[in-house]
Amino acid sequence: MRIAGFWLSKNYAEERRRKFATTYSVSAVVIAVGIVTRDLYFSWGDFSDTVYTMCNVVTVVLVLLKFLVSLTYKKELIGLIQYAKTNFWHSNYDSYEQMIVDKCKQNIGKNDTDRILPFNLWLNNTIYNTTPYFEMQFVLEILSLYHVGVCYLCFDNILCIINLHTAGQFRILQYRFANMCNTNDLEKFHEVSEKSSYSMYKYRRLKTYIQQHQMLIGYCKSLEHVFNLIVFWQVSLFSLLICLDGYLALTSGIPFTRRLVFTIHMMGSIYQLLMFTYSCDTLIRDSSNVGIAVYGSLWSLLPMDKYGKMLRRDMILVILRSKTPCCLTASGFFIVSLETYTKILSTAVSYFTLLKNSSDM
Repeated sequence: MRIAGFWLSKNYAEERRRKFATTYSVSAVVIAVGIVTRDLYFSWGDFSDTVYTMCNVVTVVLVLLKFLVSLTYKKELIGLIQYAKTNFWHSNYDSYEQMIVDKCKQNIGKNDTDRILPFNLWLNNTIYNTTPYFEMQFVLEILSLYHVGVCYLCFDNILCIINLHTAGQFRILQYRFANMCNTNDLEKFHEVSEKSSYSMYKYRRLKTYIQQHQMLIGYCKSLEHVFNLIVFWQVSLFSLLICLDGYLALTSGIPFTRRLVFTIHMMGSIYQLLMFTYSCDTLIRDSSNVGIAVYGSLWSLLPMDKYGKMLRRDMILVILRSKTPCCLTASGFFIVSLETYTKILSTAVSYFTLLKNSSDM
């Protein structure tokens, strides 16, 4: 995220460095888009080369879309990271709560005639294959490729990290709700008036946990506001990307090294999609389990006085609210979960079958 230009600046000099990194990242990605688009133009007409180039185009365009969306919601994104840093990663926890937080943290030169650039610029080779033009093109492409790789992963990684830590906060909240009505200290309250004070004490604890629950719900809404477009493009283009990788990996007549590259890229894409959808699914499950933890507490043993009745009534509201889990959506079209993962793989197989039949005709 620092390489891409997204971090919390502490002073004016660091803010200037951050702006320079952001500007440089945008420029590098835009140059990469121009290179692969030009490559697609000159490859058009050859089916195999066009499919090969489309994989590069889809990857780079996806990076550009992620970067532009994150740039649009830059303040909100940095605010989410700052909030998580203050309230999730550095907070006061007991031994069990710290265990939950710790568990979330477990993610030679050639001559002029055979010089080859990583990506074809389709320029006059007799001129641009000589020094220093070749070196200038090579450095330009490598710098662009480096930032494409960084930006391709960093936004997904920060989303997964935040999702897992937010889900961890929901598990901590479950633990606190489940132990809220523990009556081990009830023996200290013998008289009726003292038992009333005991109920009031438990009700105040409940209000604190409800406020934490509301805070987490609001945080998830902010997360959805910042990342819903990124999630939409991620889900929309991954099935196409996996399909193209699979086609190039299994089509005969393609060099072994290129086939190996796309096999590894397809496996990496499948793994990245699994990591992405799993973190979203974890958020759904842990936020909905809050109601189960509330109901499983020892609320029935509390006195039926004024505060005892108020406590039971508010617990019912928490249970009802937890039936609508916190989640991330693809720009509001559908909820992202592990079920989405299976649907994307199924769609990719359908695209692959259609593409394979078209090429065989």
